[in-house]
Amino acid sequence: MQAKPVFHRPQYAADLAQQLLKPTALQVQVRSGVFLSGIRRIGKTTFLRQDLVPTLESMGTLVIYVDLWADRSKSPASLVHEAVKATLSALAAPGTQLLSRFKGLNVGAAGFSFGFQVDAVGKPGGATLAAVFTELVDQVKTDVVLIIDEVQQALGTEEGGHLLFALKAARDAVNTRPGTPGYLLFLGTGSHKSLVADMATRRSQPFAGAVSTGYEPLGSDFVSWKEAQLKQIKGIKLPSHDVMYQGFLALGQRPEELQNALVLLQSRPEDANVAFPIICSSLASAAAEVEIATIETLGALASAIFDRIVHGNEHGESGLFSADAINSYAEQIGTTVDTPQVQNMVDRMITANVMHRQSHGVYAVADPFVRQAWRQRKAMQLPLSQ
Repeated sequence: MQAKPVFHRPQYAADLAQQLLKPTALQVQVRSGVFLSGIRRIGKTTFLRQDLVPTLESMGTLVIYVDLWADRSKSPASLVHEAVKATLSALAAPGTQLLSRFKGLNVGAAGFSFGFQVDAVGKPGGATLAAVFTELVDQVKTDVVLIIDEVQQALGTEEGGHLLFALKAARDAVNTRPGTPGYLLFLGTGSHKSLVADMATRRSQPFAGAVSTGYEPLGSDFVSWKEAQLKQIKGIKLPSHDVMYQGFLALGQRPEELQNALVLLQSRPEDANVAFPIICSSLASAAAEVEIATIETLGALASAIFDRIVHGNEHGESGLFSADAINSYAEQIGTTVDTPQVQNMVDRMITANVMHRQSHGVYAVADPFVRQAWRQRKAMQLPLSQ
């Protein structure tokens, strides 16, 4: 039997959907919003589109999905407004697939009729998102889930800030009503771990108090699925499952990188179990070099700070601003260093997404295999610049 072209994660999707739609008394905080973060290219978007959205829809919800990286020429606010209007238009037009899902509500043949001008949503004088989502929930009589992929793109601009506050106002307008027929549930995902986590934890952010959690990366079952898919190809060269899985871990659990490694393996003369770890190590190092180059461009202080994080606690380093740390930085770079300089550099490194804030005063490397590559280079006593 031919393997499916997409690896599905039904249990993970079901668990997440259950927590969103039917939270226990200990999980009701999800109604304030959920922010899901994970490093780049580990399959977040594929999971959202192929598994989570269909699962949520199968449980009767109305899902609006927006990818803020879909069109970089448009502002996040424009992309969100376009997605909302597209959903409203599909509900208001006869014969659409989306409208057919709600035929049990005795909707007229022409579809839903809204008390505002759909085309004016997002424009001056148009209905607010609070008014739009309130009426939408009242009409479909079910939960509405808004998923914004790469949600951190909404930060940093005045328009993006206004959008987030408008969504928070919409959430409050819907969810705080007694007897509401459904909730407005917000799920933001992103690859910038600090910025995404900050959206849920910093008091200045509109969604402060929401749930912040990490995306669960692919595991051994994905590697098994990949093996089964590839074994159908006659004459293909594959390593053992354990060797392939260890290579996948070395590559940061990135599906595309695993595919690249397997393609490169086909031209290697050595035994697959010998060649594959070498290929994975080389690809991981090459990818890490890009991040390391970013650190280098920030200067010697950045390298000293990053080195302290790398060699600190694996779950986060809390001593970046201690007197001992300040003295160590000064010794390494050969000039005096003060706390404001360190804070400024830490902020720049967070913005560059090479490190992230785990919690107040605790920092960690954003990408685990960059941490590993840095340590390997140090162990070999190689300079950071070649």
